[in-house]
Amino acid sequence: MDLRRLRYFLVLAEELNFTRAAHRLHIAQPALSQQIKALERDVGAPLLERSSRGCRLTAVGEVVAREAGELQAHADASQERIRAAVGGRQGQLRLALTRSARGGPVDALIAEYRTHHPDVDLVVRTGWTAHNVTELLAGRLDAAFVRPPLDTAGLECRHIAREDLLLAVPAVHPLARERRVTRGRIAAEPVILWPRENAPGMHDLITRQLWPDGGPRIVREEPDDEQLLLSVAAGTGIAPVPAGRARALRIPGVRLKHMSAPVPTVDLALATQPHRAAPALRGLLSLVDALPELPAHGQSATASSARSMT
Repeated sequence: MDLRRLRYFLVLAEELNFTRAAHRLHIAQPALSQQIKALERDVGAPLLERSSRGCRLTAVGEVVAREAGELQAHADASQERIRAAVGGRQGQLRLALTRSARGGPVDALIAEYRTHHPDVDLVVRTGWTAHNVTELLAGRLDAAFVRPPLDTAGLECRHIAREDLLLAVPAVHPLARERRVTRGRIAAEPVILWPRENAPGMHDLITRQLWPDGGPRIVREEPDDEQLLLSVAAGTGIAPVPAGRARALRIPGVRLKHMSAPVPTVDLALATQPHRAAPALRGLLSLVDALPELPAHGQSATASSARSMT
């Protein structure tokens, strides 16, 4: 059944006057009469009883008007949902967090996004940077928080934050008494790190900054920062850890030390595939682009919308 004719009939059912209904619909009265007659043919029964003083609905016309009203309301709601999805106010956003960046600017961004887009179904999971990149490239994610630099073509990174890299040492270690630790003091120390394949770019960046004259003497690899810090507390070795994560975990028996200048830092970024951006992602990108500008390397601060193709 023609939805336009039903809409015309719905207006006529409200006005019960062809002249007024045609005026509301911005069409000529003869055209309205033709559309109503065509609708009656579609239905197979008269919908109106006409008289010199106007018209009134037949019993069938009352049913058609009621059903047309429900159809119109459903169509209006559907159009609004479509507009909301296109505008990023509804729909689904599949997002991955990186394990080393829980809390801080990431949680704040997600909370703000939920406030501004309460009708978006936000599906959040957590994984290492390398895993998140794989899922993003496979189309199973719309965006992923990662630890750059990335050695992956086709992704766009918006930098979120930069934070100091701290050195976690056992509380009984001589380094625990130093105000700032020099690179020479850690050159031969046993080191605990996570597997390089979890985030190759970040792993290499850390080792270049802390052990510029040769790689660290890694004695153990742990799957996440909590296990890494527990190993430090047990006296296995020392470990570099992003400041926010290290302070959030607060493992007893561990002391967090600043390194001497140049201060080592690590970045946090939001990675996306520009050509596959979901409408619901626009709101998150807007929040990221509104962040303050990223400072020079060697400083820790909230970052900007600075974009880099990687």
